[in-house]
Amino acid sequence: MRWKVVLLVFLTLVSSSPAVAQQRPPIPEPRIIRPGDTAPDTGMEGSNTGMGGPMMEVDPEQAARISQAIEAVSPAITGAEYSVTLSASIVENGPIIPEGLVWRVFDTRTDETGQLALIYKSEDAVASLSLPLGEYLVHVAYGRSQASDPLTVERGPNMKTVALQAGALRLKSAITGDIAIPSSQLRFDIFTAGLDEGRVPVALDVEENAMIHLNAGTYSVVSKWGNVNATVRADLRVEPSQVTEATLFHRAAQITFKLASVSGGEAIADVDWTVTNQAGDTLFTALGAFPVVVLAEGDYTVIAQSGERVFNRDFQVQPGAPREIEVLTTVY
Repeated sequence: MRWKVVLLVFLTLVSSSPAVAQQRPPIPEPRIIRPGDTAPDTGMEGSNTGMGGPMMEVDPEQAARISQAIEAVSPAITGAEYSVTLSASIVENGPIIPEGLVWRVFDTRTDETGQLALIYKSEDAVASLSLPLGEYLVHVAYGRSQASDPLTVERGPNMKTVALQAGALRLKSAITGDIAIPSSQLRFDIFTAGLDEGRVPVALDVEENAMIHLNAGTYSVVSKWGNVNATVRADLRVEPSQVTEATLFHRAAQITFKLASVSGGEAIADVDWTVTNQAGDTLFTALGAFPVVVLAEGDYTVIAQSGERVFNRDFQVQPGAPREIEVLTTVY
């Protein structure tokens, strides 16, 4: 009972203390606003800050600059990417190439090696990818023809068609007089036009009748028959969207050698053969009874060694059908 009296006295003293009473804020009477009443002036009308005071006016140009800055940095922050579709045509506004393309997309900024960084590669005829906003370099190859174009990725779908301005080259060779040459014995090299020291290889060891896609322009073509000296050169023009077909004619012949005791006799086996030109340069060597070689038009010497015995014969090559050169042991 004594403790109850003490507690009651304490509470009475606290509630009547001026210091404590001053710390308690007055509680306003609630006001009920009825229809037709005028709302009290709170001093917060026109504020867009939620903190009172008049609304602050914003310069429209400044607002536009802020909006553009936000839009520019937002893809970098969010990692947003946009669709890109790449296709190629032979000429401007031509049909889309359906196959045989190789696409590469590079960043315009160099990497640590100083090269443009490759960020995408595809062999699809129509390449589909996603990229952030920015500038890129697109490279497309179609056979030996190729083209590069800048690419700007913008918001929304991006579509780009690259016009290669390309044509094609199809090559054949024959002997002067329109005598056919086996395709297996022919190869072609294609170079950029110009002087020998300035020519750049475009395609090497091309087979006969192969379709070679090239950028429009002039090219230096070399036809090689065999592996010695039967070559012919020509400068050929490739036009956009056209196939240039050319036949290069060789002034050469295929020669077979034979060592015999008498004309028309049986060939001697295990013979070492050497063919030289008029300057004494060795052009061809072989071991056997019937070596075969293709030689350009001109004068030559053939040397045949059988055991310790050596035989030789001068001969001339003229363009035409294959022929046999017989070396006789009885002549020496």
